[in-house]
Amino acid sequence: MTSTLYLVRHGETEWSRTGRHTGTTDLPLTEAGEATAHGLAHVLADLDPSLVLTSPRLRARRTAALAGYGEAQVEDDLAEWDYGDYEGLTTPQIREQVPDWTVWSHPVPGGESAEDVATRLDRVVDRVRSVDGTSLVFAHGHSLRALTARWLDLPVAEGRHFHLDTATSSVLGDDRGQSVVLRWNVPARG
Repeated sequence: MTSTLYLVRHGETEWSRTGRHTGTTDLPLTEAGEATAHGLAHVLADLDPSLVLTSPRLRARRTAALAGYGEAQVEDDLAEWDYGDYEGLTTPQIREQVPDWTVWSHPVPGGESAEDVATRLDRVVDRVRSVDGTSLVFAHGHSLRALTARWLDLPVAEGRHFHLDTATSSVLGDDRGQSVVLRWNVPARG
């Protein structure tokens, strides 16, 4: 059985535009975010996915709808990393208290650990790998980067190597039995 996984990061929100960590806060897309999310329909036009999932957050669900996948099933395991006490803060603000902090290398007080994130994203990987064909997921920057690491059988912290812009698509798959990145960070077209 061959599985291909398309990843779509949601369109821009006010907090993603300003670099604020947005885990559980349910923000709408900005006007620009709506436009680029709609542009994803062109990038995804030739897909005929067997499975379409979305994070429960409004920004991901709205991106899915604007991209032509309003029927996407809500999957709680695709939610963004829970940033706990760091919700709404930027990395420079957090680093005023914890020098060199990153979500990949340091604890998140009141939020999720890397192990928690790995556990729930492993369930997504298992679900996608049980589908013969193409799956499509709409989610968030850190959760998709962590999902990529888990697809590649790497620790969640290795997600730090996969920069991901808003309103982009990426493709994961297999090459002769090896999990691989087929395309990465493809922008929407207007």
